[in-house]
Amino acid sequence: MAKKWAYLLLSATFILTTAACGNSNEKKPEEPPKQTNTTDKGEQTGNNDSGKTDEKADPLGKYSETVTVKQVLGFAPPEDAKTPSGITPDQNAYLKDLKEKLNIDVKYMWTVPSDQFEQKFSLTIASGDLPDVMDIDMRNFEKFKAQGVLADLTEAYEKYASPTLRKFMESDGGQAMKTLSQDGKLYGIPGFEEPFLSTQIMWIRSDWLKKVNMEAPKTIDELEKVTEAFVKNKLGGSDTYGIGISKAVISWGFDARGFFNGFNSYPGGWIKDSEGKLAAGEIQPETKAALERMQSWYSKGILDKEFALKDDNKVVEDIVAGKVGVVYGEWWYPNWPLNMNRDKDPEADWIAVQLPGIDGKPGKSLVPKVRMGHIVTVNSKFSNPEAAIKMINFYIDMNSKAYYDTNKAENGYVYNWFVPRIYNPVEMETIYTEVGKALDNKADTVSEDVPYYINIQKPLDAAKKFLDGDKSGWGLYMSRVAPDGGWGLTRKIRDNQDFVWNEFYGNATETMVEKGAQLDKLLSETFTKIVMGAPISEFDKYVESWKALGGDDITEEVNEWYASVEK
Repeated sequence: MAKKWAYLLLSATFILTTAACGNSNEKKPEEPPKQTNTTDKGEQTGNNDSGKTDEKADPLGKYSETVTVKQVLGFAPPEDAKTPSGITPDQNAYLKDLKEKLNIDVKYMWTVPSDQFEQKFSLTIASGDLPDVMDIDMRNFEKFKAQGVLADLTEAYEKYASPTLRKFMESDGGQAMKTLSQDGKLYGIPGFEEPFLSTQIMWIRSDWLKKVNMEAPKTIDELEKVTEAFVKNKLGGSDTYGIGISKAVISWGFDARGFFNGFNSYPGGWIKDSEGKLAAGEIQPETKAALERMQSWYSKGILDKEFALKDDNKVVEDIVAGKVGVVYGEWWYPNWPLNMNRDKDPEADWIAVQLPGIDGKPGKSLVPKVRMGHIVTVNSKFSNPEAAIKMINFYIDMNSKAYYDTNKAENGYVYNWFVPRIYNPVEMETIYTEVGKALDNKADTVSEDVPYYINIQKPLDAAKKFLDGDKSGWGLYMSRVAPDGGWGLTRKIRDNQDFVWNEFYGNATETMVEKGAQLDKLLSETFTKIVMGAPISEFDKYVESWKALGGDDITEEVNEWYASVEK
């Protein structure tokens, strides 16, 4: 389960990134190597013995001696089907280029599938042998900062951050960086994004709707009738089920957040109560009502009878196999895994709809006021903290127009295995507007000046393919470009202000750091038991336990923060 407190504070979620990516963390060399800098004229400048560069530091300057960076990696399968089969994270072409261009050599301490990352990383923390560069959530950030584990990145950022990276960090007025600073010292580079990327929408098989002669549901009751029809008619075979939800219930994807939002229930979020104070969404009466309906749907077979045994990867397998008619999630699903379902079944067609809601009204998605999915940090024992900044610069540069023809999955470039990555915080809006402009002008390329040129040009190429009849372009087109697609619908929800803010966006409180994991586990276990048939009164016991195990303390801390922000 993508941990609730990490989701709450940082999702302001992933992730996902990174929709299909796990967290990852990194590195540490022995002797401080020397490095070569390049001036604006391309001339070589001298270096001091510490391996740091002169004032005219090159954001992509190559070290004269290899800097070894130790990392750990939680990874999901490559998203692009063109990726060479059998490739492993240490064979990622990005790492080869990183060594050739910057003389930075990544060495993995270990790699595991993303669903095993948290447990493995906890053991690494306990051992005290941490990676050199760590891509972490807010909870670990606060813990590591308090323990003196994190390096001060102020000088490294000031000297080595590329102009593009600086533009990203300034896109919110520098607020995200301030969140990670203390006493004038910067302890992390925030991976923050447009908050509305977290907007929950619903994806439904429109070809199945046609087969049962029904329209896309707008209410919870209509959704129940539609999904019952899907199951009754066995549109996905004998083991058809209506809605795909993983065992985590509240997670980063393929979970039930959108379902709860349809009931005006907001697990993982902090919303204003009748007195104007912030209250945790998971303990509200609306959440109980949503769980009661989920229990009913489970008994009817609308939910998979084996959902409690299935992680997100298993749900994806069922989607691809054509067993599922509905999934809740975000804008990016068409590019993975819905596209793979369409590859397997050319008749499959998925459409995006706003969340069906209760009382005849559309559901309002919970949207974070700040979406900070991850934080790039450096181990204070690492001799070359600027290497992390250079690696970020490197990834940004590798996605410029200069590498458009080579940086491809078929050449072994697996983007979701390379860390650290910092993206354009408003990239999705850039894609939508720039590609739309190019299509209107019948242009073959987008502007060369846009950050992450590759990420903008690829959707344009895909859109042109799809609109010309090549179905292989559907995923990128439907997720990023189509007015009625993932981001197109998300923009409408944003512009219509048809959402609910998650009001808390501060750092993890003391009790969150201490008790968050325990409360996550309590939520997951209780919600699953109720869905599978436990008495609904278990919810009331859950609320009592939640409060006693730290929830009340967290609520007090959150409201202290909120009062200070309001002032």
